Amino acid sequence: MIEIQAIDHIVLRTRDIKSMLEFYCDVLNCDIERELPELGLVQLRAGEALIDLIPVDSELGRAGGKAPSQDGRNLDHLCLRIRRFAKSELNAYLRSKNIQPPEFAERYGAEGFGESVYINDPEDNIIELKFESTAN
Repeated sequence: MIEIQAIDHIVLRTRDIKSMLEFYCDVLNCDIERELPELGLVQLRAGEALIDLIPVDSELGRAGGKAPSQDGRNLDHLCLRIRRFAKSELNAYLRSKNIQPPEFAERYGAEGFGESVYINDPEDNIIELKFESTAN
């Protein structure tokens, strides 16, 4: 039912945004695509995907819990771009897998704004399923 097209973006929580930006921009040659300082978000272009960096002391970072450490996670969530199909079909499929369908929302990703939902894997990692752009 779900057909993954690509990794859309990954969201990393960080204690040191400056060193992370230096690494991803200077070492890996990512470009800053978008910044939302009021939320604490810097989005970097990584080929066809995005790497989102969130300082743990920002609004978004605090929502993710403890700072990265042995007992604190630094992966906020992984976003998978999936083939577009009816939302009702996706909801029915998720229910068949004992996953309560969440609300769809318009969110920004590697292809721009589009509809997506968040679910959790068995280890409680957050997975965002984002419909491919209709422009494809």
